[in-house]
Amino acid sequence: MAGIKKTNAMRMLDTAKIPYEAVEYEYDENDLDGHHVAEYLNLPYEEVFKTLVAKGDSGQYHVFCVSVDSTVDMKKAAKAAGEKRVEMIPVKDLLNVTGYIRGGCSPIGMKKKYKTIIDEMILLVDNVSVSGGMRGLQIRLKAEDLVKAAEAEVADITV
Repeated sequence: MAGIKKTNAMRMLDTAKIPYEAVEYEYDENDLDGHHVAEYLNLPYEEVFKTLVAKGDSGQYHVFCVSVDSTVDMKKAAKAAGEKRVEMIPVKDLLNVTGYIRGGCSPIGMKKKYKTIIDEMILLVDNVSVSGGMRGLQIRLKAEDLVKAAEAEVADITV
């Protein structure tokens, strides 16, 4: 990994002694879709997870991770987060809230610790890929290691 700049997510995994593989991919600023990542890396959609950030009625932020082929069910997500309602934050707020930009938002190493919920689909796969903390970088690791590193709960949060 000599040519890959360490991101906060990678530093946190290193500190926790969690093994991972950092994989670079080409991306288009106008197409940051997770399907592109899966196809470029030749991975099944169910092994590539996207990170979404929402704000609850309480004013608290919550992080949700679902496979790129899934859609968050906002009612299930709110319930799992302990909120009456949650709403995705505007993209313009992402950097300020998480320290990451759209297309490079990792569930690991955000600038603050938020309640993180990963869809139960993760229980069906051995390895997953999530953003490494910048566009064009994915982190591949064991599914259970992602749950541990993100200090996440696992719940049914998809449609």
